[in-house]
Amino acid sequence: MKTKRSPWARVALYLFVFVVCIVILYPYFVMFTTAAKSNEAMYAVGEDAVLLPAVWQWSNFIDIWKEAAVFKYLLNSFIVAGGATCLAILCGIPAAYALSRMRFKGKGLFMGAVIMSQMFSPVVLLVGIYRLMTAMHLTNSLIGLILLNAAFNQAFAIWLLRGTFTSISSEMEQAAKIDGCGTVQALMRVLLPVSAPGIVTTLIFVFINSWNEYTIALTLISSDLLKPITVGINVFYGFNFIKWQYLFATSIFATIPVVVLFLCIEKHLVAGLTSGGVKG
Repeated sequence: MKTKRSPWARVALYLFVFVVCIVILYPYFVMFTTAAKSNEAMYAVGEDAVLLPAVWQWSNFIDIWKEAAVFKYLLNSFIVAGGATCLAILCGIPAAYALSRMRFKGKGLFMGAVIMSQMFSPVVLLVGIYRLMTAMHLTNSLIGLILLNAAFNQAFAIWLLRGTFTSISSEMEQAAKIDGCGTVQALMRVLLPVSAPGIVTTLIFVFINSWNEYTIALTLISSDLLKPITVGINVFYGFNFIKWQYLFATSIFATIPVVVLFLCIEKHLVAGLTSGGVKG
C-alpha cells in the first residue's frame, strides 16, 4: 500500500532540489558573467564591483582565438582524451570479460591489484613517470599523454566493465555457442550489444577524466602547440596581469564538449551505472 506524501514534504523536497541546483549552477553563472566583462570591470573595487557587467564584452569570446592557440589546445585535448578512451576500452573489455566469465588461479589477487591501483594518484608517481617517459622519448608527445591517461583510467574501466558483464546472464552466450559461435563471436555479437549502457558509461568517465587531466600534461609537455586545453589556458596568466575574462571565456569553450557528450548519451548513463555497480 502506497503512503500518501505530505504536501509540505513535497514542497521541502522541491525546495531542496532547487537549492542544490542553484549551488551547482552558480559557479557557471559567475564564469559566464566574468567572461563578458571588460578589463576595467574586472578589476573594479567597492561600489563599482558588480556581478553583472554594465557593458557586455561579447568580443572576449572572439578575442581568445586570436590571443592564444585555443583551437589547437582543444584539438590536442580531443586527441588525447579520445585516444586514451579508445585504448582503455579496447584493453578493458577483454580483461573484464576474463574476470567475469573465466576461472583461473590468482583471479582474486588480480582483481585486488586492479582495485588497489586506483588508490595511486599520478602526483605521487610523477617523478617516476617523468623518468620513464624520458627514457622512452615520449616527453613532449601526445602519444605519451594518451598512454598515461589510458593507464591511469584502465583499472576503473576494468572494474566497471566487469560489473556490467557479471550482471548479464551467461546463458545467452552459451546459447550462441550452441548455435556455432566461438567465444570471441559470442562476446562480439551477444555480450557487447547487451552491455552497451555499461560500455558507454565507462567511455564517459574515461573521456572526462582524460579531458580534465592537468598534472601529467603540465609536467611532460613543453611545446605550446602540443598542450591540451587544461595546460594551454595558462597562457592568460601573466607575470603582473591575469586576463580573467579570457580565462573564463576559454573555460566555457572547454566545458562545452563534455556537456554535449553527456547530453548525447545521458540515457545510457543510469542503466550503465546500475549494471556496473550491482555486482562487482
